[in-house]
Amino acid sequence: MTGVNTIIYSVSDVPAAKARMDMLLGVEPYSDEPYYVGYKVGGQDIGVTPKRGDASVSGPVCFFEVDDIKKAVQELGESGASVVEDIRDVGNGRLIATLKDPDGNPLGVLQDPPA
Repeated sequence: MTGVNTIIYSVSDVPAAKARMDMLLGVEPYSDEPYYVGYKVGGQDIGVTPKRGDASVSGPVCFFEVDDIKKAVQELGESGASVVEDIRDVGNGRLIATLKDPDGNPLGVLQDPPA
């Protein structure tokens, strides 16, 4: 595990959120797509995605980068976390999943494809 390197905000209005992030971060996004607007700031990846209708987590989700996402989701489940959004490919082989711990805090896990 390399720690938290990605924080994603799910929003109802991506263009408005992009305008706020542009102003707040003072940099242009490295990715500007309808499904993801991504910024790199000080080694941190900060992204904006459209809010999914089935997602029950609000607020930013910190994604922990893991080597084996299936194992991470299983172990988090065994520790009391519940799956909010199951493992899915968000493009180019990058896999993410979102869970909630027993206190309702969102937990994201992310696995990049092999180099």
